[in-house]
Amino acid sequence: MRSSILLAFTLLLGCAFPAFAQTPAAQPPIEQAMTPEQFKAAGLDKLSAEELANLNAWLNRTITTETTKAAEQAAVQAKEMVETENRGFFHFGSSEPIDAHIAGQFKGFRKGNTYTLDNGQQWRQTDTASLAGVRVENPAVKITPSLIGNTWYLRIEGYNTRAKVERVK
Repeated sequence: MRSSILLAFTLLLGCAFPAFAQTPAAQPPIEQAMTPEQFKAAGLDKLSAEELANLNAWLNRTITTETTKAAEQAAVQAKEMVETENRGFFHFGSSEPIDAHIAGQFKGFRKGNTYTLDNGQQWRQTDTASLAGVRVENPAVKITPSLIGNTWYLRIEGYNTRAKVERVK
């Protein structure tokens, strides 16, 4: 599953960014894009042929520049969205913890427990860490990645014990 998500992420960026980065076809000259009435109302009928050509060249450069900026911004946003949605399945190089709350009651750590967070993520405990006798409603949690590999640890606010977890949804 993890490799399929990574493959989808790679394909998304690999296919989407070149499509965004292509320069658009030259805009039709402004005198063709506007009705004759609009052209005259804007005072453009008073321009010489050279002035009109310069205006059209400037418009094409501006459109190309703005389109390229928008494409780059869209690619960055798409990358950030994929990284955020798939955080925990992959490390993505970020050491920032995931701060959330467990939805509902937390009844302690136990290997195999699945913890559903208020952000929709689900994490399963993979180690034997124990926190017996604890009953907390919607506790704040911090899930932090390890320094090496794709290992994550969940800690309940107010307790020092942490459990090794893996993201399942």
